[in-house]
Amino acid sequence: MATSVMAEEAMRDLAQQKACLGCHQVDKKRVGPGFKQISERYAGQVQAAPHLITVILEGGRGNWGAIPMPAQTRVSPDQAQQLAQWILSLSPAK
Repeated sequence: MATSVMAEEAMRDLAQQKACLGCHQVDKKRVGPGFKQISERYAGQVQAAPHLITVILEGGRGNWGAIPMPAQTRVSPDQAQQLAQWILSLSPAK
């Protein structure tokens, strides 16, 4: 249990350091959808992690409304993978 709490804190810290939390919150919409909303939308989809990694690194538009998500140039591919896996872990698989 302590390990999972530490991992959760580490991922929140990474999201904070990379400015993800400027537009997203974990539990609810801010500018972009909440991370739990994202997790619920993609739960159980085989290509969810690769899709989220691409959106984090290259940006996206039209999936959640009119406001586009810019490419996150301060996030490395490894960090994008960690963030995507964490986001997907926030909701049980369908």
